[in-house]
Amino acid sequence: MFNRIYLLLLLMIALVAVPAAAHDDGEPIHSDESEGVAAEFDIVFAQVTQTGSNLIFQMMVNGEAGVTLPEAGGAVPGAEVFSYVWPTSLDTALVGFEPEQGILALAVTSHPDFDDTPLWDEDEDGDASNDGARWHSHWVVLVADEACGEGRLKVRDIPEGEAPDVPETWPELPILIDSPNYDLELFQSEVVVTVPHADLDYVETFNFDGVTAGLQVNANLHNPFLCVTGVNDIASGDLSLPGLMGR
Repeated sequence: MFNRIYLLLLLMIALVAVPAAAHDDGEPIHSDESEGVAAEFDIVFAQVTQTGSNLIFQMMVNGEAGVTLPEAGGAVPGAEVFSYVWPTSLDTALVGFEPEQGILALAVTSHPDFDDTPLWDEDEDGDASNDGARWHSHWVVLVADEACGEGRLKVRDIPEGEAPDVPETWPELPILIDSPNYDLELFQSEVVVTVPHADLDYVETFNFDGVTAGLQVNANLHNPFLCVTGVNDIASGDLSLPGLMGR
């Protein structure tokens, strides 16, 4: 089932160049509770709205958001990553990558075995390299790669010897990922990320979905570096990106 879903998500790449029609009210996604899904990853609501000069990405789950973290394995190869993700129809160029590189998604992640926010000291202990377990935000570019499993996705790798356009807050990993240090709150059942509207070049509107998923760092640390290994829940049920950013 999930392989089919991954392929459907890949098909969404074709939609990123088609802007959604303006719609002031927006369109949130309401989702029924899912049997067999851990409550902290069971999505019941996803929404993106504009408030003043900010975009607010919101997700609500059936349990306490962020209460479960990956177990530390002691090494980067094989490290687990847990995530709350908003796949979007936005073009990758809007946040500083080259155009049409894949599916641009906002992700909130935790991974105790490595730190991919080298510019930020999230726990303010004077060490900017020990914060990976703390939930933090990223932009990631998702593409399909059979090396991750049939029909599965990964965060897009940067081929050796290439130097593509990347955002200023790229964490110098060999993948298309950004570490912008957006304001983030996990409180009770909610995950909320505040994105400055200017960071998206004042985009008028866009479509989105909500996903909770697990990822894993590949043993060879490159090509692929980071694969999606399992999907917990999808807000729409079919990755059709029915949500519409509203004002």
